[in-house]
Amino acid sequence: MADRVALYQRISEDELGLEKGIARQVEDGRALAVSRGWTVVAELSDNDISALKGAYRPDYEKLLNMARRGEIDRIVVFHTSRLWRNRKERAEGIEIFARAGVSISAVKGTDLDLSSAFGRGMVGLMGEFDTMESEIKGERVARTALQRAQEGRANGAVAYGWQRVYDFDSQGRKIGFKDVECPEQAEIVREIVRRLLTGDTLIGITADLNERGVPAPGAGQNRKHRTNGQDESGSRWNKTSVKKIALRDANIAVRRHGQNKYPAAWPRLIEDEQHARLQLMFAARQADDRLTRPGQRNHLLTWGDIAICGVCGGWLRVAKRGNAKYGAKKETYCCDPKGCVGRNVEALDGYVRGLVLDRLGTKDAATVFESDGSVAVAVMERIEGLRAKQILAAEDYAANLIKREQLLKITESLGAQITDAQAELRRVQPAVDLSVLDGLIGDQAAEKWDALTVAQKRHVLEALHLRLEVHPVERRGPGFDAATIRFPQGGPFGV
Repeated sequence: MADRVALYQRISEDELGLEKGIARQVEDGRALAVSRGWTVVAELSDNDISALKGAYRPDYEKLLNMARRGEIDRIVVFHTSRLWRNRKERAEGIEIFARAGVSISAVKGTDLDLSSAFGRGMVGLMGEFDTMESEIKGERVARTALQRAQEGRANGAVAYGWQRVYDFDSQGRKIGFKDVECPEQAEIVREIVRRLLTGDTLIGITADLNERGVPAPGAGQNRKHRTNGQDESGSRWNKTSVKKIALRDANIAVRRHGQNKYPAAWPRLIEDEQHARLQLMFAARQADDRLTRPGQRNHLLTWGDIAICGVCGGWLRVAKRGNAKYGAKKETYCCDPKGCVGRNVEALDGYVRGLVLDRLGTKDAATVFESDGSVAVAVMERIEGLRAKQILAAEDYAANLIKREQLLKITESLGAQITDAQAELRRVQPAVDLSVLDGLIGDQAAEKWDALTVAQKRHVLEALHLRLEVHPVERRGPGFDAATIRFPQGGPFGV
């Protein structure tokens, strides 16, 4: 009876996804099976999957299951290294195939009977050389990558914002390359950075780039996988790609390799100060548990510490209020927890506008956006230290070193300290880049303020340290009662 054969093929890297290498292995495996008179019952392949680190291989798992069920007598591979590169997987596979009485035949090799000690030993010995070969290659690749990083050269394809220029020898052969600025892409990078620094949101920038038809990084490239919501050409932006483009060290000509940084050989796209402010801004958002979600903000004073209820201290939300019998209901700022107070959105926003323009009209207005970034860094470090203490307390409770009542008390105390530190962080973090808010201070301040988005206006209010309380109305009648707006700091922007 002819042996029942399963052909198995694998290729570690197939960047274009063409599977030409797999096809060649299948062709050679079939030829060997025909020449031996074996019956091919299955053709299995794992394309573009390395076997060195034990990555999941769907068809290899099918091969194991076929052996367990007694459906095959032999496996045909191009070389035993196509089956295994990983020591653990090899040992487990040898045991499974040996128990099932399955042999291995290699197109470029020999027949190996796993039912015998000699056959198993030979497979193990050959496999060790396969593993060593892969590990040596890995060491060589890693050393070459480190050298590229130390020289500041790019690793792989040119990054978004630059274009690659090749150097050729006298015979037309490529002997090197350099990455230079791509004018169109570089300007998009600078635009993203400018807009984020002025309070624009990731969602807003993403939507605008897609609406304008600006091609995203990777547009037109042949890729096997695309993110959810991405079209086939890869031309659409998402907020993750916008954020990555904005925060990468490459923008300031820094080459990162692991935890180390090296001067890059390509030109910078933005200034160090801009990059530092962006890093700090996103780190501060991550450090704040009470994330205010600026990307979802449609109103100026909702969900945050700028404006709160003067009765209970709760945040404000917007709801439709009024008697429809006497006219349309209007948007109203309301106390979110209890509904203690309410103010017409348009009227309160107009009042805040007046406060801002008065402040920006003072002689020292140019200093209102100045901030020491080191202070914000120190506050974030304090927050992380407090969180580490919370973790240690939980570990002490798990180890029966403290009682539950002690854990609750410690957690409550540290939580209050974290909340205070987060509030301080929102006050001190750099907020506004004056170079891109030109005109906010001066004769055109009103026009500039009115042209800002809600998120940008909110950014400015945070930089000005505005804090106000909305108290209940004491008199009835038309008009906005400014007397019900009070300032916990002694004044709108502090004493």
